[in-house]
Amino acid sequence: MPFIKLKFIPGVNRDQTNYSNEGGWYECDKIRFRSGYPEKVGGWLKVSQNTFLGVCRQMFGWITSFTDNFLAVGTNLKVYIEAGGNFYDITPIRATFTTPDTDNCISTTNTSPVVIVAIDAHGANDGDYVTIAGVAGSGSPVNIGGIPITEINAEHTATVINANAFSVTVATSANATVSSAGGTSINVTFQIEPGNASLTAGYGWGTSVWGGDPPSRAWGAGSVEPVFLPQRDWWFDNFDNDLVMNIRNGPIYYWERGSNVDPSTALSTPAILLENLAGATDVPVEAMQILVSQNDKHLLAFGCVPYGSSSVDDFDPLLIRWTNQDDPGNWTPSPTNTAGFLRISRGSEIIRALATRQEVLVWTNSNLYSLQFLGTTDVFGLQELADNISIIGPRGCIAANNVVYWMGQDKFYAYSGRVETLPCTLRNYVFLDLNYNQADQIVCGTNEGYNEIWWFYPSANSNWNDRYVVYNHLEKVWYYGTIERTAWLDSALRPLPQAVSTAQNSTTGYLYNHESGVNDDVLPMDAYIQSSDVDLEDGEQFMLTRRIIPDINFNGSTANNAEVTLQVRPRNFPGSAFTSDPADSQPVIETSVDQYTDQVFVRARARQMALKIQSTNLGVQWQLGNPRIDVRPDGKR
Repeated sequence: MPFIKLKFIPGVNRDQTNYSNEGGWYECDKIRFRSGYPEKVGGWLKVSQNTFLGVCRQMFGWITSFTDNFLAVGTNLKVYIEAGGNFYDITPIRATFTTPDTDNCISTTNTSPVVIVAIDAHGANDGDYVTIAGVAGSGSPVNIGGIPITEINAEHTATVINANAFSVTVATSANATVSSAGGTSINVTFQIEPGNASLTAGYGWGTSVWGGDPPSRAWGAGSVEPVFLPQRDWWFDNFDNDLVMNIRNGPIYYWERGSNVDPSTALSTPAILLENLAGATDVPVEAMQILVSQNDKHLLAFGCVPYGSSSVDDFDPLLIRWTNQDDPGNWTPSPTNTAGFLRISRGSEIIRALATRQEVLVWTNSNLYSLQFLGTTDVFGLQELADNISIIGPRGCIAANNVVYWMGQDKFYAYSGRVETLPCTLRNYVFLDLNYNQADQIVCGTNEGYNEIWWFYPSANSNWNDRYVVYNHLEKVWYYGTIERTAWLDSALRPLPQAVSTAQNSTTGYLYNHESGVNDDVLPMDAYIQSSDVDLEDGEQFMLTRRIIPDINFNGSTANNAEVTLQVRPRNFPGSAFTSDPADSQPVIETSVDQYTDQVFVRARARQMALKIQSTNLGVQWQLGNPRIDVRPDGKR
């Protein structure tokens, strides 16, 4: 027989059996399709070696009129603005204590690196970030009890002793016990309380009788049913040059860029509560999400405390409020301004609002609405677009090419003027292996250079985003893989897509440029794709494979001798594994292919076989074309 050209259907299909998907692709990792052919995805590099604290769940980029290219990074511990690879801490301040509350509040204990700070009613919790400044001492170098004051005058995490004292740990152990020292010019500043890195179950203080039930439970933490504490999420938007932000289901904050050409002063200034902005009135004390309607310059809150209330107990998860036009602090409706509110009628809570070209889409847990600026006395109006729909989590949607895509609870959707189900060849693969308890971690982003929509999600046995699924909206194909990313942003304001990663159980993370290089930062990237089985005459006859002419290019590789591994994986029956059992199939045949390989000699006899291409070395980039295979019939037994 002549050579057979292996021309596979673009995209990966896991919703059919391996055998019924003949002529298609069945498995992959870190592979994309371009012009119908599979290739290794681009690599990623750290933007810098600088790290941020916490797990980032949201990023937002904007450019000011001073040409500052800022990136807001919100983590469970901090809020940063990244510029030039540096992270500037703008986390809001909860409380500041000065003289006389802090006079001589420092104490040390001989041989201990623990410094005790005595401040009445400090209000701190374990793990709160506190900055101490202005501590004075004596000696050379200047110290208190042998601890240099440069170590004390710094940022720390607090450990609460009681309502009137907390401790911090420094690098140097004291050589003397000293009480009530430090002078009368001490400033102690507490940042807002950190949040959870992921959905966390707890049993709560005082939820049962002393000693708990059973008695082995920790003292005071005795509830049988856990209390679920949500992960810390941030929402960001820009109001002209400034940044407005809120903790999901929490307070609203404001950061001013200021009018100085040099942004250094602003970047060292924390954000403030929006209600403390000059002229602010009736600011919601709690909001699910904030968003700026950029066309008409209104700041909106979706799910919030109603007008006239200052109690979080009055939180209405279906209420939408907005400010006076071009006045982000004025939330007081009046006949002479455009501030106002309305309430969604269906669903039990707002999950997400997303600004698009002509409208703001608002998801509840059962319906999708369009919020539009009317320019009348009503200011905004609502229109229901769809009911009986779902969204997997607050960050599971994105707009691309004037179409909005999102992940539901059991399928994918698209909205281009009407809501449609998005056909997916990986639906079962994704939704049958997904940790719904951590669905709030799911993040959606675009990679516009390759016409892709990415969803990062936690698999069923993971409490962390460890997988991704991609929809190529130009070629209408799906593929998937494994990678840990907690937030993603593709913006025309920066040349490359950017993502962040904080390893589970770690407190520090990195910012990465994606589609940069061909490696996993400085490590090799494991990328592969495997076809479904192919056969002769529906598998009735055995086929003998003798030669393969690979069709692989290595354009973009940086390795001196880029190569991939090519495997021929024969087997006799659709349900059998790729093993070396002679009663079942021939052994997997593996060989290397580089840019100089013209043909590969193999000898495999089986009813069907699959083809696998894999690269695991540094500096390798590749694209597969149409391999040709020399195969002939070889009997029926």
